[in-house]
Amino acid sequence: MKTFAPRALQEVRFESTVVEGLPADPRTENVPRQVPEAAYTFVTPTPVATPRLLAWSDDLAERLGLVRPSSVGAAVDILAGNTLAPGMRPYAARYGGHQFGNWAGQLGDGRAITLGELIAVDGSRQELQLKGAGPTPYSRFADGRAVLRSSLREFLCSEAMHHLGVPTTRALSLVATGEPVVRDMFYDGHPQPEPGAIVCRVAPTFIRFGNFEIHSAADEHAVLRRLVEHVIRAHYPQFDAADPAAPAAWFAEICRRTAVMIAHWMRVGFVHGVMNTDNMSILGLTLDYGPYGWLEGYDPQWTPNTTDASGRRYCYGNQPQIGLWNLARLAGALLPIIEDHDALHQGLELYRSVYHSTWQGLLAAKLGLDRIEGEDDTALVDDLFSLMAAVETDMPILFRALGDDLDEDESGLIERVVRPALYEGADLSQDLMARWQAWFARWRRR
Repeated sequence: MKTFAPRALQEVRFESTVVEGLPADPRTENVPRQVPEAAYTFVTPTPVATPRLLAWSDDLAERLGLVRPSSVGAAVDILAGNTLAPGMRPYAARYGGHQFGNWAGQLGDGRAITLGELIAVDGSRQELQLKGAGPTPYSRFADGRAVLRSSLREFLCSEAMHHLGVPTTRALSLVATGEPVVRDMFYDGHPQPEPGAIVCRVAPTFIRFGNFEIHSAADEHAVLRRLVEHVIRAHYPQFDAADPAAPAAWFAEICRRTAVMIAHWMRVGFVHGVMNTDNMSILGLTLDYGPYGWLEGYDPQWTPNTTDASGRRYCYGNQPQIGLWNLARLAGALLPIIEDHDALHQGLELYRSVYHSTWQGLLAAKLGLDRIEGEDDTALVDDLFSLMAAVETDMPILFRALGDDLDEDESGLIERVVRPALYEGADLSQDLMARWQAWFARWRRR
């Protein structure tokens, strides 16, 4: 690996393979509108009053070859959207999406603006994108801003998920804008001003399933083909973009990556909350941290998204199936350019098998087993989740306790492993205690 000295952000020369390779919106006025025949619209971030750095990811910065900036100054001005570094050509992406199962038409980056790409220490290209940097033509009459509350959640969760081993976009910085943003925090009709903030998100690309859907829905097949070829060349170099068979093989790889990502969500109890197709990364990365949450008491029907409380479409237990549904929507969008429709079906079947094998492997590791195989192991797992659901049981605490060096008998294991994971007021009936003892005996024999 080539070594080079860490750089200040304002000294980096940026590039953009998206701008170089995909068609731009010829109109430049920043007003809400429908945008045809384009992959993005050039847009300049809206400056803020008094930007100040609140948080910085040293781990990510080291990978990018960047030095930590002071709390104010040239680098922070870039991270706030007040100025641009050399080579930056900021844009907002155009995409559509299925939201809660229904086609929503044009969506796009309503409050995210991509600044450009830098070359990281490992030679990879990494995009820097500002979330909360002001309105774009895709803002649909919103202000394009973000509040500190949600921005801090995105910064923390992005980095936490990375360090938990979950495929994810990253967050480099969190900047306070010094300006209020009016939001209805509790959705009760009483909006209040809150501190504004901007997150700098980082990923090889922020292209989503919805980028392909919008071109397909609008019969923009030439642009759709260019987008597919661009993504293959830039992000899937194992395939030859000129090979007619490449798009189908590429789709299968997207299915595989998405399956692995969602299996890891299930491993750590992460609930995305809004798995619309416009929030699904074409690289299989966790994207757009909005109303997410973490499963504590085991409940497969739980969702952190209050707007999904009645239908629970995106609850914890539905995530694997929703991933498949979203991939089917992507497959439908690719039909105009992938003639081998059987290959698309094979990609969806690959998702099923990869998700199953990955989830089984992750579960085995959580239970201290080499593998999960056969009916007895399947019953062992099913019975464990049934026991956790019978009385509110904290899933992370219980699995963490199962990883300890345990030498107690079955009754002692209930006291050491199960009771600390029960919520206040929860208790075990005699029947449940007997079922737990029987489960521990089977687990030990295994």
